Amino acid sequence: MSQPFDALPIEGPLWLVGCGNMGGAMLRGWLAAGLDPRQVTVIDPGIPTLADGVTVLPAPPIDGEVPAVLMLAVKPQLLDQVTPAIAPILGTETVLLSILAGVETSALRSRFAAPRAIVRVMPNTPAAIGKGVLALYAAEADATARDATARLMAALGLVEWLADEGQFDVVTALSGSGPAFLFRYIDALAKAGATLGLPPDQAARLALATVEGAALLAAQADEPPGVLADRVASPGGTTRAGLNILDDGAALDALVTRTLDAAARRNAEMAAAARG
Repeated sequence: MSQPFDALPIEGPLWLVGCGNMGGAMLRGWLAAGLDPRQVTVIDPGIPTLADGVTVLPAPPIDGEVPAVLMLAVKPQLLDQVTPAIAPILGTETVLLSILAGVETSALRSRFAAPRAIVRVMPNTPAAIGKGVLALYAAEADATARDATARLMAALGLVEWLADEGQFDVVTALSGSGPAFLFRYIDALAKAGATLGLPPDQAARLALATVEGAALLAAQADEPPGVLADRVASPGGTTRAGLNILDDGAALDALVTRTLDAAARRNAEMAAAARG
């Protein structure tokens, strides 16, 4: 899925403003794919411990080189705190990437006037191992910037361009938050096995390996997951008995839809707040 690279697709340094869970996951993915750590500068007052060669600063250098790519990876509510220090150092040639959930292109443009290219990115944490999903949207980026951004993100997993910025609410809920929902399912599967009599540690191993194997099989199959589920379930068998619970009244579909809807509505609320 991911595509290794030997160098940053754009000439010049890559800056990360913030390097928490998501920014750190992306940086680990890039470094694992072959990015030279000497090209990377992280601006984070927390001074996180990162790979050797990565420059870590508490604030932007006053007379540093203009970054070729700058990625905003702080919490959305901190945007206005970092803007005064970041905006003056960006050039027209800088590609501004933002992984800030709910912060729309118009909100970014109102704060960062210089960069010609602004690209929103919705990643997820499996990017750290090159198995991420990265949804991109660019209302203000030429073909060169779009291509370079896509190549950069392809090192982290599946890249999907969105035609409508409004789709970010659903994408954030589905693939951005999706790993957390799946982690909950794995945990629930293990707890259920323990409740029914397995040692908890053994149930946890079985649940994790089952989900890993099933996901890999689904990724390689020609049929959709729903068909694969039915193929496992023999009429009157054990799997069918369990599926009957999940399928009763479309219970699982309804639960997942409510889960994504709650996450999507929260993302829309954050976008409204960022508009001011």
